[in-house]
Formats: sequence, structure tokens, C-alpha cells
Amino acid sequence: MVRRDNIWKSLDWVTIVIYLMLIVFGWFSVCGASYDYGDRDFLDFSTRAGKQFMWIVCSFGLGFILLMLEDTLYDMFSYIIYIGLILLLVVTIFIAPDTKGSRSWLILGPVSLQPAEFAKFATALALAKYMSAYSFTIKSWKNALMLAFLILLPMMLIILQRETGSALVYTAFFLMLYREGMPGVVLFSGICAVVYFVVGIRFDQVFIADTPTPIGEFAVLSMVLLFAGGMVWVYKKKWEPVRNIIGGSFVVLLIAYLVSEYMTPFNLVWVQWGLCVVVTCYLFFLVLSERHWSYFLIGLFAIGSIGFLYSSDYFFNKVLEPHQQIRIKVVLGMEEDLAGAGYNVNQSKIAIGSGGLTGKGFLNGTQTKLKYVPEQDTDFIFCTVGEEEGFIGSTIVLLLFLTLILRLIALAERQQSAFGRVYGYSVLSIFLFHLFINIGMVLGLTPVIGIPLPFFSYGGSSLWGFTILLFIFLRIDAGRNRRLV
Repeated sequence: MVRRDNIWKSLDWVTIVIYLMLIVFGWFSVCGASYDYGDRDFLDFSTRAGKQFMWIVCSFGLGFILLMLEDTLYDMFSYIIYIGLILLLVVTIFIAPDTKGSRSWLILGPVSLQPAEFAKFATALALAKYMSAYSFTIKSWKNALMLAFLILLPMMLIILQRETGSALVYTAFFLMLYREGMPGVVLFSGICAVVYFVVGIRFDQVFIADTPTPIGEFAVLSMVLLFAGGMVWVYKKKWEPVRNIIGGSFVVLLIAYLVSEYMTPFNLVWVQWGLCVVVTCYLFFLVLSERHWSYFLIGLFAIGSIGFLYSSDYFFNKVLEPHQQIRIKVVLGMEEDLAGAGYNVNQSKIAIGSGGLTGKGFLNGTQTKLKYVPEQDTDFIFCTVGEEEGFIGSTIVLLLFLTLILRLIALAERQQSAFGRVYGYSVLSIFLFHLFINIGMVLGLTPVIGIPLPFFSYGGSSLWGFTILLFIFLRIDAGRNRRLV
């Protein structure tokens, strides 16, 4: 016989209180961001604040329903929910109207919904279901490919809807995979890819002294050689191959630089290409001589790194749209464009800075009231918090989010099932990604990719999506103590 404590006693009320506080602060921020002088009726459903209030009330009802369902249902119907959302994403590509260049919104009478927001919890459930199987091991190639498929399928469909920002959110699931045992080298490779892309693009047209050597390409290839030697030390703890790879490469590059500087100028990247070939062949030789596959994988890492460097240049110049290139260049400091792609970020920073320590007060912000900040009640709503509530108010909001993140970690760690733990860390990863990217783009630290701030940005789809993510986890957590007696 299954015995379960009362659901209301088992709920994590700390998380629910944080959720309610963020919802309330978010609604006041929407009121401030969408306020027009002389308009004091915030509950009028014809206004943005009134509509958001309606979404909030519906979210409370949605959360209540999710808590009333048996937690086992989420495990039982995970794949069905995932397949249903995938089909909805496919349909959206063909029937959604063009909205600001994307086809991601379904119009249902007076209501517009974005299926991409709901596909997040469906993907989290599917991953949790698959990874909770008795025979599952993340080190199996078959399982790894299946996990990649579950994550990349909704990503590709959302990209086809021209919602690149929403698609990038799905990369957050790799944080959960790392927690569940994904080899650290995979996460390291992802970090390297970001570094290669940023350095390669940012310094592509900057040259070393008077030589024809581009700093970006030179720096990335140097990192490839350094990382290859470092990985040999990490995995094999042998000094001789590390000395040969790093020391030998340094000596050759130093001699090449002296020749280029004082005798005949030439591109040092040519020398690095040769070094990369020699190092890769040396690693493959070590595979044959010592019969350790670690060297082979390090060699593949080096080859993949070089391939990524040159493919990323093609991707940036040939695949990305001009407005996406400009956004990245603005963030990297390659261009200012204060009247174009950099306008949003510049106005946002002005609004936040003008708030000072204590802010200008509710409804008293000038930058936001005069509509200087585009999308100020959606993607850039944090600038309203900064202007009206100042540094103190912004800090309180960030501390609330930090408390939520820490609480989600605690809840995920105390789960007694793999399903609950995996789903919990998936929820955590999605929230963390949204927070980092949204706050980062408002402050000019990350490119503007158009993703909402959880519980603050105007819109029913994002609010409902985050509510579903969180309350399914709260219900799973509340049922963790079910036991047979």
C-alpha cells in the first residue's frame, strides 16, 4: 500500500514564497515599464499591466492544477508530452504568422502563445525519463547520441522558426548533463569553442607588431597547442610528451617570430599550421607506441579545435544575418553603432545608471517613461528595475534569484529518484541561462538574443512556461517521500 503525506505539508514553501515575491516584483516592473502619464488603472485589461495581471492569475491556477496531479503522471507521460510539443513546434513553422521576422507565435483569438516556451519543460521531462532508466549510463555512445537528439531536435525546429535566442536556451541542458556524469572534457570543449569564437572574431583584423600575423588566429592556434600539452599532463601525467609539445612549440614560434621581425616578415600562422600537424602526428605516434587511446582523443580535440576556428569564421560571415553580426560586434567592442544595433543596450545602461543608489521611485523613471528603451517591458525589463529601484532594488531582485537558484540546487540534490534529480537540474539550468543572458545583455555583457527575464518580462507564454517548469518540480519534490508500508 502506498502512503503519501498531505501535499500541502510536503511542498517546499520557501520556493513558493520566492516565486510569489518575484511575480509581484515583476508585475510592478511591467506596470512601471508600460506606464503612460495619466494612466493609473493598472488592472484595465486593455493595458499591458492589466494583461500581465491576467496572466499571473492564470499562472496561479495553472500552478495549483500541477500540484494537484499525481507526481507519477509526469514520469508516465513524459514522452507523450515531448512528442506533442515537438509536433506543435513543427506545425508552428507552417501556420504561424510572420512577427518581427520570426514565425514562432500561434494566434488563438485574442491570445498569442509561443510553443518554444513550453517545449523547455517537455524536453526536461523527456531527458529525465530517459536518464532514469535502470540500465542508463551517460558514458554509453548510444545513450549520448539519444540525449543529443532529444535536445537538438527542438533546437533545430525553433531555429527554423527564426528564434535563435530561444533555441540557444536548450544548450543549458548540458549543465545538467555535466552534473549527471558527462565527461568534463565535453564541457571544457564547449568553453573552448566559445573562447575560440570570441578571440578569433574579435582580433581577426588585428596584427602582431609589424608582421602580417593576425592576433586572433595566432592566439587560438597557440591555445590549441597549449591545451593539447595540458591535456596530456592531466590524463597521462607524463612530463616528456608535455615538454615536447609545449616546449618544442614555444621554441619554434620564438625563432619564427625573430626571423619575421628582423629578417623577412611572414605570417606566423603558417608555422603554427605546421606545428599543429607535427603535434597531431606525434600524438597518434604515442597511440601506437604506448597503446593508450587518450592520446588519440587529444589529437581529435586538436583537429576539431582547428576545424572549429575556421568554420566559425565562415559561420559568422556567411550564415549569420547582418543584424546578428552587428550585435556580436557591438558586444565585443568592434563597433559602437549607438544609433543602430547598440542603441538598446546603450539606452538600457543609461536608464540603469540614472537610477543611482535608491532609484527614482515607482513610475518616476524618465528613460523608461519616455520610451527611450525599446522592448523595456519584455527583454529589457531589468532596466526598469534599475532606474526606478536603483542599485538597492536591483540587488534585492538579484538576491531573490540567487536564493531561488540555491534552493533549486538543494531540492535537486535531495531527490530520491534519478528522474526527480535530472528534472530538477534541468529546471535549474534553464533558469540560470535565462538570468545570465538576460541580465548580461541589459548590461552589455552578452549579445542581444531576445530571451525573457523569468517572472518579470511581459508575456503569458514565458510566465506560464517558467511556472510549469517550477511547479512540476515542486510536485515531484513533494512526492519524493512516497514509500511502501
